[in-house]
Amino acid sequence: MKEILREIGMIGRALDSISNIEFKEHDLTKGQYLYLVRICENPGIIQEKLVEMIKVDRTTASRAIKKLEMNCFIEKKDDEHNKKIKKLFPTEKGKNVFPFIKSENEHSNRVALAGFSEKEAESIFNFLQRIRKNIEKDWEYVKKGNKRSYL
Repeated sequence: MKEILREIGMIGRALDSISNIEFKEHDLTKGQYLYLVRICENPGIIQEKLVEMIKVDRTTASRAIKKLEMNCFIEKKDDEHNKKIKKLFPTEKGKNVFPFIKSENEHSNRVALAGFSEKEAESIFNFLQRIRKNIEKDWEYVKKGNKRSYL
C-alpha cells in the first residue's frame, strides 16, 4: 500500500510552514490563521464547534484563541441567552487580515493543483473528503478517551 498519509502529512506541514513564515508579518504564528479564518467565516462560533472544524484538542484551541484575542484579532462575547457560552468574533484587525489569508490559500490551491484537470481536481477533493470522513470516526472515538485496536 502506498504511504498516502505520509504524503498528505508532508503537504500539510510544508503549507503550514509557508503560511507561518508569510503570516508572521501580520503577527499570526503557529497555525493561528486557521482559527482566524474559521472565525471570520463563522462569526459568533463557539470554541467547541471550532475545535470540531479544525480537528484539534481543546487545549491547543484555547491557546490559539487566547493569543488571537491578546493580539486583537478576535474578541469573545457573551451569548445573550446563556452567559456561560462565549462566542468568537473577528475584530477589525482580524477582518482586515482575512483577505490576505484567503488569497494565500487560493494561491496555494493553484500551485498544488497545477497540471491537474478540473475533473482530476474534483476527484482529488472527493477522495480527500472520504479520507477525512473515515479518519473523523477514529478522531471522535479517541477524543472520547477510547483506544483504537490496530488489528
